[in-house]
Amino acid sequence: MRRIVRLDDGSVAWDPTGRAEGRGTYVCPDCAGRAPQEISAAVARVLHASVPEAFALNEEAHAPA
Repeated sequence: MRRIVRLDDGSVAWDPTGRAEGRGTYVCPDCAGRAPQEISAAVARVLHASVPEAFALNEEAHAPA
């Protein structure tokens, strides 16, 4: 499972450690292969945040520092 978290500033990031603070949700590896707009819409709904469609394809670029 891969964790995605909404950070304090409202941005959304992949959480490779599973320990980042903020509201989070998980995406299973099977679901990660779905269309980016499907993943982005589902994550936006769960996290109550705006998520760009390209986010689902770009895990490494969104990892928190």
